[in-house]
Amino acid sequence: MLLPVNITLGIVLAVLLAAAVAVAAVARLGHARAIAVAGLRAAAQLAAVSYLIGWVVGALPWLVCFLVLMFAVAVRTAGRRITRNHTWWWAAVPIAVGVAPVIGILLLTGLLPPRGLTLIPVTGILIGGALTATVLGGRRALDELETRRGEFEAGIALGLLDRDARMEVARPAASDALLPGLDQTRTVGLVTLPGAFVGMLLGGASPVQAGAVQLFVLVALLAVQVAACAVVLELVACGRMHRVPSTAAEGE
Repeated sequence: MLLPVNITLGIVLAVLLAAAVAVAAVARLGHARAIAVAGLRAAAQLAAVSYLIGWVVGALPWLVCFLVLMFAVAVRTAGRRITRNHTWWWAAVPIAVGVAPVIGILLLTGLLPPRGLTLIPVTGILIGGALTATVLGGRRALDELETRRGEFEAGIALGLLDRDARMEVARPAASDALLPGLDQTRTVGLVTLPGAFVGMLLGGASPVQAGAVQLFVLVALLAVQVAACAVVLELVACGRMHRVPSTAAEGE
C-alpha cells in the first residue's frame, strides 16, 4: 500500500492544503478561498464515493445512475466555468461526444468489461479529460472573441458568415486546450509516471501490463479531448455558447 490511512496522513493533507491556501493568499492569486473549498469538498466527496462504490457496483441500475451523476456534475462544472448564462448546458454535447464513442468501442470489443469496478474508473478518467478540454477550449475561445472583437467584426464586413468569422478568431486559442494532454503523453515515463501506471504496479501487475494500460489511457484521453475541443469550438463559433446576457442574445 502506498499510503497508510491514519491520523498522520490527515495531518499532512491538512498542512499541504493550508500551505496552498496561504501561498495563494500571499501571492494574491485570487483563489485562496476556492482552493480551501476544493480541498474540503474533495475530502468529503472521496469519502462518500469510497463507501458508495462498493455498494453501487453490485447493482446495474445504481451503477448507471452513478455514471449519469458523474456526467451531470461534469457538464455543470464545465458549463458554468465557460459561461454564466443559460447556454452553459451546451457543455453536455462536447463531453458526451468525446466520451460515449470511446466507452462504446471499449465495451463492444470486450476490452472494457461491463463491471462497475472497471467501468467507473475508466469512465471517470475519460469524463475528467473531456471536462478539462471543454473548459479550456470554451473559455479560451470566448476570451479570444471578447479580446479580438474588432477582428471578428472585420471578418463580417469582408463577407464572412458569423460562424466562419468567429472560427477564424477563436480556433488558434481554443486549440491550446490540447496542450496539457499532448505534453503528458509526450513526457510519460520520462518526466512523470501517471496514476494508472503506478496503480497497476502497486496492484501487482507487471511493468509491461502497467505500461500497456497507461498507454491505453493516454491515447483514449487524447481522442476524447480532441473531440471535446472540436465540438466546443464549433458551439462557440455557431453562437450556441456565448457570454451575451439572455435578453441581449434574444434581441440579436
